[in-house]
Amino acid sequence: MKIIGKTTSINVRKVLWTCAELDLSYDREDWNESHASLNPNAMVPVLVDDGFVLWESNTICRYLSNKHASSLLPDDAQGRARVEQWMDWQSTELNTAWRYAFMALVRNSPAHQDPAQIEAGIANWNRHIGILEVQLAKTGAYVTGEEFTLADIVLGLSVNRWMMTPMARPDYPNVAAYYDRLNERPGFREFGRNGVA
Repeated sequence: MKIIGKTTSINVRKVLWTCAELDLSYDREDWNESHASLNPNAMVPVLVDDGFVLWESNTICRYLSNKHASSLLPDDAQGRARVEQWMDWQSTELNTAWRYAFMALVRNSPAHQDPAQIEAGIANWNRHIGILEVQLAKTGAYVTGEEFTLADIVLGLSVNRWMMTPMARPDYPNVAAYYDRLNERPGFREFGRNGVA
């Protein structure tokens, strides 16, 4: 099995952390032009599994969990739907909320230097993490309940990005406790809380 994409990519790290949780071995290589035929979007990660090519990080994580009969994705329809709901929220709502502020504050993008948009981006990002704060107050442990799931992999990396971005953040005690709880997992220490935003 091969994973294509650099380890500094948050989306590649989702897949690498999933592999760590599943104890899967893989080869990894950085993206180059020879990979262009594998993903029409020219984005990473890309998974090549015995000739089967798959892209989109959350989909790759689901595929690996399904293939290896993992508890990271529950068997029952409602449990699975709850995990997938939070995974989809991460990739659509939460990612959209942080994009402008992150590009300005971490990537120092010249195209993202409007102070009003940065301020609005920070406020929107904090508001979305506030949604997670409320959810974690209900569950007391992980995003969907007492058990660690794929939702925690994708959201754990998002929380890491939020914590590491130099900006004002509200005091969210449940998110802080969650962040510490994730740090007990070797996969998170290697691919999440590892100094890479």
